Amino acid sequence: MIKILKYGEIADDEIFARTEPSVNVEGIVSEIIENVKKNGDSALFAYCEKFDKAKLTSLVVSEEEMEEAMAQVEPEFLEILKKAAENIRKFHSKQVRNSFIINDTDGVVIGQKIIPVDRAGLYVPGGTAAYPSTVLMDSIPAKIAGCKEVVITTPPNAEGKVNPVILAAAKVAGVDKIFKVGGAQAIAALAYGTESIPKVDKIVGPGNAFVAEAKKQVFGKVSIDMIAGPSEILIIADGNTDPRFAAADLLSQAEHDKMASAVLVTNSEELAVAVQAELEKQIPMLERAEIARASIDCNGKIIVAQNLKQAIDISNEIAPEHLELCVDNPFDYLDSIRHAGSIFMGRNCPEALGDYFAGPNHTLPTSGTARFSSPLGVDDFIKKTQYTYYTRDALKRVAKDVEYFAKAEGLTAHARSAVIRTEEDEV
Repeated sequence: MIKILKYGEIADDEIFARTEPSVNVEGIVSEIIENVKKNGDSALFAYCEKFDKAKLTSLVVSEEEMEEAMAQVEPEFLEILKKAAENIRKFHSKQVRNSFIINDTDGVVIGQKIIPVDRAGLYVPGGTAAYPSTVLMDSIPAKIAGCKEVVITTPPNAEGKVNPVILAAAKVAGVDKIFKVGGAQAIAALAYGTESIPKVDKIVGPGNAFVAEAKKQVFGKVSIDMIAGPSEILIIADGNTDPRFAAADLLSQAEHDKMASAVLVTNSEELAVAVQAELEKQIPMLERAEIARASIDCNGKIIVAQNLKQAIDISNEIAPEHLELCVDNPFDYLDSIRHAGSIFMGRNCPEALGDYFAGPNHTLPTSGTARFSSPLGVDDFIKKTQYTYYTRDALKRVAKDVEYFAKAEGLTAHARSAVIRTEEDEV
């Protein structure tokens, strides 16, 4: 049963405690990465047979497999994928940055270019659940950014097939290539390249502990989005909140993973008790009841605050991945929220709406990293290059300033490189 904690009566260490994964996979992942670097496709085929029980002759999802998958997906779901994709495009199109140029000083031109990364690699899990939503959320911003190529790696089933809904989502999103490989070995292939899989510039997407560790180890060779921890939801709710809704929303994250965190912060003791009871009613109804039960019992908590302001302070300290504001007039509180991955406003906005359909991204900072990082977006697939142009006359006007600054740092060659050009004019 979820525990109820009264803020101020319980130590802060317990209020703000997070359960972190304790599995140590560093050595295993390091060996996998080295094997893929050395042996390429042959290592990937061996890992597919070992971990996925699939004997493959090709890692590439063919056009025939794509057509077969599209035929297997229900037309109604295909239309929903298209609607969701349109919402995601609409939202992320507003994130596009523009290059700029400044030339308001005689003889001086400075500016910044926005350049998409050449190739983006997306990891899509394929274990206990298929996530076509991840395909849309990760690939559409990359396409909007202007990446020349967007590729996916995802594990096959024992028959060597990829879940049709993942392939359908990839088709809707305009993904260029899909490869049948998962786990740390997929991350290694994207980072270093193999005979079949091209080396990418950016790797994004969620995964298990092996995938997270692999992303951590290849960072620097390639860019990554984040090191994701267990999924989280925090609900700020007042006494007018329906306990059925709050319990259902807590469970929407608890069913992800036994390590997932579901937290309710409320100014109503009555609501706290009602949600606690409602969770006990709803958990047995779930297909993934065992997972949800472990998450709620081990990592769930209900924190009773004195008022909504204190509830918001608690939330800002936790910096949750998903934050629901189940209160009257939620926009009155929006400016007070400083640390959250994504905010769901009001009583009719379950976090699942953002997972699939609304448009804002669902790849979000976890484990308190919302204090300093952001949701996945178009910015993740671009880089900025700046440039500077001075005429000789413009340089002459500032050469002594540059010389003085350089000498203040003890770098006389820097100083000389600026003034030598003006000295030539004086000879």
